[in-house]
Amino acid sequence: GYNRYLWAAALWKWIGHVPRPLRRAGAEMIRVLPPRAWDRLFTALPKGEKMRQAGDKLYKLAGILSLNSSEACYRRLISHWDDVSLVVGGEEAQPRLWDDALVEAMPSFMARMQYVDTVTYLPDDILTKVDRASMAISLETRVPLLDHRVVEFAWQLPLSMKIRNGQSKWLLRRLLYESVPKGLVERPKMGFGVPIESWLRNELRDWAEALLDESRLRQEGYLDPGPIRQRWAEHLSGRRNWQYPLWCILMFQAWRERWRA
Repeated sequence: GYNRYLWAAALWKWIGHVPRPLRRAGAEMIRVLPPRAWDRLFTALPKGEKMRQAGDKLYKLAGILSLNSSEACYRRLISHWDDVSLVVGGEEAQPRLWDDALVEAMPSFMARMQYVDTVTYLPDDILTKVDRASMAISLETRVPLLDHRVVEFAWQLPLSMKIRNGQSKWLLRRLLYESVPKGLVERPKMGFGVPIESWLRNELRDWAEALLDESRLRQEGYLDPGPIRQRWAEHLSGRRNWQYPLWCILMFQAWRERWRA
């Protein structure tokens, strides 16, 4: 049900037929203005048309416009670093999301995106965080929609029963309408994001600076300090919001510091 499935499918359907030179020209037009300038422009729009972090999202779109496959399109949407090999080095740093066998088994771009998330993002990120947070306070948690019978049934359904006319979770919504007031079902998701962008410029700045020290990164030899230091400087200056790419690096560095002994 993630919005990015709808965005990626619609975006690739649109740009896949446009010649790449025209797409690259469109990307350069977006980059004429820095992200903060795009943010200010969208702030001036009516309330219903405003977009949070408009500049960063438009720059992400600019990066997608020059891609040559649906796999590359989805990788760009779910990646914090556009080209991981620039930071880590080596082709092995950028494994393929799907191979020819998966394309043959799941010709639908939408289904391939859902499958990749099922075997990567779900167990390696979402469920891991839930498990660690709950076990830290000895709390047992259950995820009823991941009961193996529900999952098996869901994968047997045609895509039209899951997403229809731009609406996700179509069948589940119809089921809930029978027992739950529609107003409760159709409420938007309420996120609980934390202000990492501000923390890195203030409370966590010294901690982050120590972990991102150029000589330290170079001596350890795992990461290329060049692009990391560039984004760190841009983030501190306020020119760009690189909170998520930097947080990935900081978590790796903090993990190494904790366990390297």
